[in-house]
Amino acid sequence: MSPVELTLAVLVLLLTPGPTNSLVLLAGAERGWPGALRLIPAELSGYLLTVLPLALMGTTLLADHHALRTAVTLAAGAWVAVLAAKLWRVPEAADGGRSVGGRALFVTTALNPKALIFGLVLLPSPDRLGANLAIFAGLVVLVAAIWAGLGAVLRAGGSGQPRAVFVLRRLASIWLAAVSLVLIARGIAA
Repeated sequence: MSPVELTLAVLVLLLTPGPTNSLVLLAGAERGWPGALRLIPAELSGYLLTVLPLALMGTTLLADHHALRTAVTLAAGAWVAVLAAKLWRVPEAADGGRSVGGRALFVTTALNPKALIFGLVLLPSPDRLGANLAIFAGLVVLVAAIWAGLGAVLRAGGSGQPRAVFVLRRLASIWLAAVSLVLIARGIAA
């Protein structure tokens, strides 16, 4: 896969709404763009925690251990379900209305099913792994900034629009619950 093809494939997959993007969008709405940008290292670290070992040795490991692939899928589904429940129950978080923190974003991203695609399919290359990882890291930062910016635009009136943030939390919760059900169904069917 050429660098241009890799860039387009990674960009499309990263831009697709999912658990991580939902949290970054919500963080942008809660914290504003500058506050949400501070969470990008947590997202990047979460992706690299999963992607790097998979790119180095995961294809062989998961091919030989079907149960491990199922366990990872079920764990991701369970974690996303927990996030959905937390977002639904938290009308206003204790820390100034912020329900998205670095730890939740890190764990969600590490368990994000997209990481499996990046680590097992798109990034592995004996000749270009370092360059592929550099492209990937740059795109993670770019896409996170875009999702945070979208959330900040939804915030539009700052703290004067708590109802909008509440509705956004509920929508994110519903989306995450749907993603969780799909993951759990895939894990059970596997």
